[in-house]
Amino acid sequence: MRERSDRHQPEQLGFEGMPQRLYPCTPSRLNTWLDCPRRYRMTYLDRPQPQKGPPWAHNSVGASVHNALAAWWRLPVHQRSVESAGSLLLKGWLTEGFRDAGQSQAWRVRAREMVERYVGGLDPRDEPLGVERTVATKTGVIAVSGRIDRLDGRGPELVVVDYKTGRRVLTADDARGSLALALYAIAASRVLRRPCHTVELHHLPTGDVAVWEHSDESLLRHLHRAEQIALECAAADEAYRGGHGTDEVFPPRPGPLCAWCDYARHCPEGRQAAPKKEPWAALPE
Repeated sequence: MRERSDRHQPEQLGFEGMPQRLYPCTPSRLNTWLDCPRRYRMTYLDRPQPQKGPPWAHNSVGASVHNALAAWWRLPVHQRSVESAGSLLLKGWLTEGFRDAGQSQAWRVRAREMVERYVGGLDPRDEPLGVERTVATKTGVIAVSGRIDRLDGRGPELVVVDYKTGRRVLTADDARGSLALALYAIAASRVLRRPCHTVELHHLPTGDVAVWEHSDESLLRHLHRAEQIALECAAADEAYRGGHGTDEVFPPRPGPLCAWCDYARHCPEGRQAAPKKEPWAALPE
């Protein structure tokens, strides 16, 4: 991928003639800025960090499933059975955020079934090139890194696989529009020196797979978008360091998603926009 010209880069920091300081980031950091600059400030800049709300049950389900699948791929091939996947889920079950022990137990059973059904459709001999693999890349503006749930090698190409456990059914548009998946594809291609254009969202509750095959041009558009977001973040970070952590620099963006914000207790506009949800509210009945 070609890098952007100097006119797109942030103002030179440090002494004249020194190398350009890149903005270090993850896709999550960039997306947090897009969602709500105030939440970005509280997440990444405020120290001590404001107290968060209680943990979410759906996050416990998602982390438990992700951990079980990662551990399954790390087993020797002859141990990668449907039963072992279920056992790993049970062993690593996280209990935070549920209404009570009964709800946690019920979801433990559902999550085990989810993992076993998904693994039942996999070939345990089809070794991934990476599991929970961190990849990174640089441009003239950013140094971006992230962790991929699974990186497959299919013929000469790499494929980025992302596990999803939420209630919403996903589509190819979700895969196409994901900034994170596009950046993972770019970084994986550069790290492993193999082309990577295909990104997939594997929705474990339904077994659906949402696929998008990027072109070089569409990946470059995502990369340029990430750079532009990073420029905004860098300017806001610099303003914060200069003592300007105000709403003018970090305005709230109230809306329905405020109900799920970890920092809702610190945001009057967010509480007015959407009442806080119970920690288990995202779990379907």
